[in-house]
Amino acid sequence: MRLRTAVVSSLIALLALGAGTVTAGSASQAKLMAQAKVTESQAKETALAAVPGGSIASSELEREHGKLVWSFDIKTPGSKDITEIQVDAIGGKIVSNEKESPADQAKEAAADSKHHH
Repeated sequence: MRLRTAVVSSLIALLALGAGTVTAGSASQAKLMAQAKVTESQAKETALAAVPGGSIASSELEREHGKLVWSFDIKTPGSKDITEIQVDAIGGKIVSNEKESPADQAKEAAADSKHHH
């Protein structure tokens, strides 16, 4: 159990370093990470298995519809679409698999920017 705690602590430290300044956003990420039973790398493997040849464009741990999920945006070579895969951070199963066209992505970005302000 101690090893896992050390791994989580170093992940949190890496996240904080990656963000430069620690914001409220990364503090809540750290809180969510403490609740996740599935590591980001485990969830990544699951997500990538669902999108053959794909590569992860971004990943985030978030609470969606009351569930803690790892959310991955996966790009596929030769396609402008992005596949968003959400992996349950507790059970490790895929809970959502959606393809987004560039138009969908623009809509979602606009909705996100309204949502965050």
